[in-house]
Amino acid sequence: MARDDYEIVMGLEVHAELSTKTKIFCSCSTEFGGEPNTHTCPICMAMPGTLPVLNEKVVEYAVKAGLATNCTISRDSKNDRKNYFYPDLPKSYQISQFDKPLCEHGYIEIEDDEGNPKKIRLTRIHIEEDAGKLNHNEFGGGSLVDLNRAGVPLIEIVSEPDLRSSGEAERYLKKLKSILEYIEVSDCKMQEGSLRADVNVSVRKKGAEKYGTRTEMKNMNSFKAITRAIDYEASRQIDVIEDGGKIDQETLRWDDVSGRTFSMRDKEDAQDYRYFPDPDLVAIKLSEEYIENIKNNLPELPESRKKRYMEEYGLSEKDSNLLTASKYLSDLFEGAEKICKNAKAVANWILSDISKILNETETEPIQIPFDANQLAKLVQLIDNGTISSAIAKKVIVELFENPKDPEEIIKEKGWIQISDEGAIKEVVTKILENNPQSVADYKAGKDRALGFLVGQAMKETKGKANPQMLNKMFLDELNK
Repeated sequence: MARDDYEIVMGLEVHAELSTKTKIFCSCSTEFGGEPNTHTCPICMAMPGTLPVLNEKVVEYAVKAGLATNCTISRDSKNDRKNYFYPDLPKSYQISQFDKPLCEHGYIEIEDDEGNPKKIRLTRIHIEEDAGKLNHNEFGGGSLVDLNRAGVPLIEIVSEPDLRSSGEAERYLKKLKSILEYIEVSDCKMQEGSLRADVNVSVRKKGAEKYGTRTEMKNMNSFKAITRAIDYEASRQIDVIEDGGKIDQETLRWDDVSGRTFSMRDKEDAQDYRYFPDPDLVAIKLSEEYIENIKNNLPELPESRKKRYMEEYGLSEKDSNLLTASKYLSDLFEGAEKICKNAKAVANWILSDISKILNETETEPIQIPFDANQLAKLVQLIDNGTISSAIAKKVIVELFENPKDPEEIIKEKGWIQISDEGAIKEVVTKILENNPQSVADYKAGKDRALGFLVGQAMKETKGKANPQMLNKMFLDELNK
């Protein structure tokens, strides 16, 4: 049977670290990157006799996430103990939520592989504490435990099995990431583990109603790895079924180097965790007024901002969609536009050269080292003729490496645009003398020859000549 006879069925469990200053049940810092075991206290290290106290901000952020994803908010929720043993879990249980989560029955809208709108249903969003981190010592052959992350607040966003391809999964994750950034509940720095996903994958014959046996790939924190892992695991499962085997329900590890999944352990079910209400924490009771207040103060969401960009700035739907996909790019655009009043130019620089560098260096938009003022200044320098677009491309690269005032950069590099008529006339004359064939081609009706001559002049001046003046002067000389 062909692979086209099968379909992939997926659901994702996404963990997002909340951007609170302190942990979920104690006052320890949540700052990333501290020395091992320095952001700890007797509570998050589970010392005997300590009692947790729920951070109210965690509840607020979870409710914000629920409202932004069309969830129903529970007025009556609670915390539960999820029992399992692992070295980075000091209590030997995790405080989470089981049967009464804060948020339920939401959805996120994406496009399917054909470009049609599709709703991905959310089963729930609940709060829980993060575990610590194991640092594997390849030289000593053991593992060291860092509990700085233990107790950092998380929301877990669980989707229904509505995803049917790695492309849909990627679009869903990007949309979810964007929403969380806009409502400012998580920085979503995937490289720091602030956003990671457990991917549940199964396959079934097209037209079948019953789901296949699923496997789970844990703690994946890059879009590229997630899409590769989904495609590989789906293909592996199809091969097993076609060879007459059966799929085991298990937890897998994705190895990005080899491009394969490896078995870690049997997949647990809910009963394996022996959930029960945490006796040290009171129930979470939310008033209608509390929920309405959060709802009324939600910031502008990506979809709304996209529509505004089309109406207010006259940007295309495609450009508006790309700009608003990241809050950080969108804020950069708006901040720069307010200063230089040239929306299309700012959008073009963000979506072309800046996005290209981000992709090539695998850098997140939040890591862009320059601000809206610097980008606006660059656009103004182009608009007033101080530099050409060719030089501006070089300035963008410099801004990523050394984020100074663009005017300082061009002065230091000697990149100020040549707009002196005499100097440009000299260059034009030289290029025409050195390229008689191109002159003849232009006079014979080959318009592309003009572009070649202008390009040679730009090369001669190292991109500093005013391109408008060059074009005019070449045309004047060629049409004599």
